[in-house]
Amino acid sequence: MANKIKLGHVHLSGCTGCLVSIADNYLGLMKILDDYADLVYSLTLADVRHIPEMDVALVEGSVCIQDHESVEEIKETRKKAKIVVALGSCSSYGNITRFSRGGQHNQPQHESFLPIGNLIDVDVYIPGCPPSPELIRNVAVMAYLLLEGDENQKELAGKYLKPLMDLAKRGTTACFCDLMNEVINQSLCMGCGTCAAACPVRAITYEFGKPQGERDLCIKCGSCYGACPRSFFNIDVISEFEDISELIAGALK
Repeated sequence: MANKIKLGHVHLSGCTGCLVSIADNYLGLMKILDDYADLVYSLTLADVRHIPEMDVALVEGSVCIQDHESVEEIKETRKKAKIVVALGSCSSYGNITRFSRGGQHNQPQHESFLPIGNLIDVDVYIPGCPPSPELIRNVAVMAYLLLEGDENQKELAGKYLKPLMDLAKRGTTACFCDLMNEVINQSLCMGCGTCAAACPVRAITYEFGKPQGERDLCIKCGSCYGACPRSFFNIDVISEFEDISELIAGALK
């Protein structure tokens, strides 16, 4: 077993749902913290006040650009982390925080929020509102193997992470229109319902087995696009599915 990597959780403007998803891994999380990663930073779970050097930073929430501390914190995270992961739709695409207009009793001037990709370079997206515990767990294991595994493990980890890395390169906006253009109109939709289940504002309904989007309700949070199994189809993952599944299962034993 190689050295453990340093893992951090950076919480910006969000509802903490992504952190709940991390905790929902239960014994899987304990396995990761026992064997693969040291949690070196987390406002909720670790008594550390300043962002340290770390291998992987899981960033939850968007950045309030009126909050100088938050802006500096995300820049510091980019400097201190080898891999920056946008955890959840707020961090990846802005989600509902894009529609914030200030007026909160304690900080009424906080009115503008951006996904972290508008301020720094992001390596990996884990989309969802919140992301599934399994996806977070798998990305943590694969990040470890990418940094500390043998050559075969690094190759498989790279193939697993590539679609999520491609999402990060794609940009900070996504909506049902993208699903319509890239999946539904291309006859790739299989009517699984994942997009409707992922939509936080219920803007997607089903008619005749196909999703229908309400444009007036869509907040362009990207959750449906990130959740759709056909939206960032990658042949590298499909061809190595069994080996990747065995690698994850073996790491969690």
